[in-house]
Amino acid sequence: MASHQAKGHIQSLKYRTEIQTGNHTLIADEDLDVEGGDLGPNPGQLLASALAACSSITMRMYADRKGWPLEEAFVEIDFDRNIQDNTTIFTKKITLIGNLDETQRKRLHDIADKCPVHRILSGDIGIHSSLE
Repeated sequence: MASHQAKGHIQSLKYRTEIQTGNHTLIADEDLDVEGGDLGPNPGQLLASALAACSSITMRMYADRKGWPLEEAFVEIDFDRNIQDNTTIFTKKITLIGNLDETQRKRLHDIADKCPVHRILSGDIGIHSSLE
């Protein structure tokens, strides 16, 4: 079973954060214009990256299982957050490369919307926080 745990650790260097997840270490940071060091993606970019990766992987798995000639898939994610009404809209642009017919292209597009991260982000979300 895949690990869904991530641990963040920040010290005194603005705003460099080391993230441990599974066997992997990632660096997150903030952009230079907000006094970060731009040493890694910012948290919003990490969130968008999770959706792009999950959508890509899900389409690849489906195409492989069906034996469809998907050569490449590009998934571009952007999102706009409205702080006033606490809403966020994600925009997902998918480009498929390969000798796919329109039915296959449409199905892969639909499958991308069924990836686990897409479902999480489009469902009801709760966050339980504790201080230790």
